[in-house]
Amino acid sequence: MSKVRFYLFSQTKSLRFINEWDLVAFIVIFGVLFTFAWGASQMTTPYALGQPIAITLDPHALPLYSARTVLRMFAALILSLLFTFTFGTWAAKSKRAEQIIIPAIDVLQSVPVLSFLAITVVGFIRLFPGSQLGPECASIFAVFTAQAWNMALGFYQSLKSIPSDLQEAADMLHLSSWQRFWRIEVPCGMSSLLWNTMMSMSASWFFVVVSEAISVAHQDIRLPGIGSYIQLAIDTRDLTAVFYAITAMLVVILIYDQLLFRPLVAWSERYNFSEFRDTRPAQSWFLDLLGRTYLLRYLSSGFAIVTNYAITMPWFRRKPKAIKEQSAKLIKIRFDWFWYAAMIAGIIASLWLLLGFIISNLDLYEIWHAAVLGSITLLRIIILLIASSILWVPVGVWIGLRPRVTQVAQPIVQFLASFPANLLFPLVVMLIVRYQLNVEIWTSPLMILGSQWYILFNVIAGTSSIPKELAYAAHNLNVRGWLWWSKLILPAIFPYYVTGAITAAGGAWNASIVAEWVTWGDTTLQATGLGAYIRASTDSGDFPRIALGTAMMCVYVLVINRLLWRPLYRIATERYQLS
Repeated sequence: MSKVRFYLFSQTKSLRFINEWDLVAFIVIFGVLFTFAWGASQMTTPYALGQPIAITLDPHALPLYSARTVLRMFAALILSLLFTFTFGTWAAKSKRAEQIIIPAIDVLQSVPVLSFLAITVVGFIRLFPGSQLGPECASIFAVFTAQAWNMALGFYQSLKSIPSDLQEAADMLHLSSWQRFWRIEVPCGMSSLLWNTMMSMSASWFFVVVSEAISVAHQDIRLPGIGSYIQLAIDTRDLTAVFYAITAMLVVILIYDQLLFRPLVAWSERYNFSEFRDTRPAQSWFLDLLGRTYLLRYLSSGFAIVTNYAITMPWFRRKPKAIKEQSAKLIKIRFDWFWYAAMIAGIIASLWLLLGFIISNLDLYEIWHAAVLGSITLLRIIILLIASSILWVPVGVWIGLRPRVTQVAQPIVQFLASFPANLLFPLVVMLIVRYQLNVEIWTSPLMILGSQWYILFNVIAGTSSIPKELAYAAHNLNVRGWLWWSKLILPAIFPYYVTGAITAAGGAWNASIVAEWVTWGDTTLQATGLGAYIRASTDSGDFPRIALGTAMMCVYVLVINRLLWRPLYRIATERYQLS
């Protein structure tokens, strides 16, 4: 027996390749991989349009439903990361791309999930005929639209705020664009990217009901998952099932927080560029478990060697720039004029086609009606955004300055941010009906329920990234009160707050389709606003009104972003940089 143990559990450390911690880690990792593989196999089952998919309220089905939902969310998260690294970086490094990508993201984050589904679900079903993969891809795309825009904006803001001394160090080391991205830009944006990724995962829970219980043009497609479980519980007025769904969500959030996000937060502290370290850094039991393994550490060392070679390989070495002559400058100027002309022509052509489609099917009164509804929704968003900022900015600063509190608050905030507004429908409907409350007022908080956490998450990320030497200097100089807020905290968190406020406003526009159209069983409460207009048009399959409502929402968002958010964002990225 001792000879057998010699090969696996030798007393000589140089010969030990596996220990008991490896077995525990493998059980956890392979359990997660098996669950995802099973969920992926269920996505390709045969399906025909109009065929009902059986959904049960039996609580024993919730573990399988949870696995399907989380698989969709993580598939969308991978796509969102690819989108963030591609378009967020492109917008930060190219002024021409920035002029298109950032306004496009501002518009897209305000486009309701129902509008995306109304356009894409038929295309995905036709792309995968006879397979459930079509509706699954439509659901994943809907979740992607709830994740990608916030992550891309946060990463873009981080790249625009990289300290100048790091930029100069990269120039002195002659790093290529590829090497600069992985050695400088990703580490600098790691903290903001992680917090925005967690927020995006939480935000996708808010729209999981819409993405899994698809109802477009009288077509009802319900995919197995927590979202469809919640929708069935709402339709049947089953409060017990709603409680089961809340419990399942809490368990799932705690699991992926402990196995993924908490280890990533603890691991990312190595990218703290401050000279002072926290005396009590973030802890993760799963990261400590992985650190005690032998085989996994050997595998991670090999993976680090491969990735390091991929970053420094000769193909990506920096090439010396050629001296630009006057003719090259003239060519660049002409190309810029061509670029702007092509961009303006494309915008005009798109608007012409869209307006032609709307005007040919609707009259001018309908357009004016949609504009008035948009102004009512805008007023609600402004009031709710101001109230959320007053509440969560001080709370976020208090949490961000205390690493131990941050560790405790992280899963709590994730759960609160993940809480779908649909689960509050029973309480909202019963209170409004029983006490004869004003629907226009008391359904409004549902709009900011999910998006207010963008402000809190970004303020926590901004406060956590304040260089410790600055905090210690302010403490030693006895800087207190309003002077402390105005000279240290507000300038430090301002870029992060603007990012969170922009995304929160876009999320509130998106959430209006849920908040202004509240249902519980046979009872429907409809508030006056653009969200209810789009919801009613989507349920009836009225595509001209869907296009009108979506276009009107985009117009409002573009105007507000151009007059308010873009100037604030420019101030945040150019003036308030702690470099």
